[in-house]
Amino acid sequence: MHYRGRFAPSPTGELHAGSLVAALGSWLCARRAGGRWLVRVDDLDPPREVPGSARSILEALREHGLDADEPVLYQSQRETAYQAAFDRLRADGHVFACWCSRNDLAPHGGLHRDGRCITPPLDDRPPAWRLRVPDRTMRFEDRLQGPCRQALREEVGDVVIRRADDCWSYHLACVVDDAFQGVTEVVRGCDLLDSTPRQILLQELLDLPTPSYLHLPLALRADGGKLSKSTRDLPLDRADPLPALRQALRFLGIERPRGDSVSALLHHAVDDFDPQRIPRRYSAPWPTAYGVA
Repeated sequence: MHYRGRFAPSPTGELHAGSLVAALGSWLCARRAGGRWLVRVDDLDPPREVPGSARSILEALREHGLDADEPVLYQSQRETAYQAAFDRLRADGHVFACWCSRNDLAPHGGLHRDGRCITPPLDDRPPAWRLRVPDRTMRFEDRLQGPCRQALREEVGDVVIRRADDCWSYHLACVVDDAFQGVTEVVRGCDLLDSTPRQILLQELLDLPTPSYLHLPLALRADGGKLSKSTRDLPLDRADPLPALRQALRFLGIERPRGDSVSALLHHAVDDFDPQRIPRRYSAPWPTAYGVA
């Protein structure tokens, strides 16, 4: 199968340096492999969405030379697919209704490990739905971080896949859409590394293919915090994308980016890029001169 990669931002703010690193890393891996690069908008959580954010992110990607090879997929339009996956999990006995609150789970370290709800059903509110997570250690090989393992029940517990407000979980929607789009490799930040084992479990339960994974180091603020839309880090300078692009390329292991235009810079970057030269460290500071206050 030909290489197919993707970038999947959530519309909760402007594109920032950390998002640019993830987008550029996935774009470079796709271009280096001679494959296709897709963009998916993860707009499944309306309370967290910022009006106009999706449009702004897509415009910023284009201004930084990162054009998707196929039409953008919006998760808000994929309800039928998620419902079908949920119905299969439910028919196979892999999910259960749960009324447990955070306070109910606090004595258990905030995790649910029983495979059944420990709170009596409540008539005044609908339940969430959790995946019964087996007592199993999941192992996978990350293409940059190397061998990874996670004791699912001990470290994760029974995962919510549909919230009480009827919002689908990131994990269910992600695996359904990666399969639908034919994604062969997921390139994303290390903040999602520990999400991968539960997503591989869902892929197995739903008979979906498992892509390869490559988790990039995170771009951090000077104080060590993760760059994030939710913490309102300043967006990139869309009027002058070259400085941030050059810095992102250095961050991804290209020591001397070449080119005086966006197109030239990215053209040379494809030739100069080697995924094995990406630093394996989980985090690194992002200079304030390139888009972060």
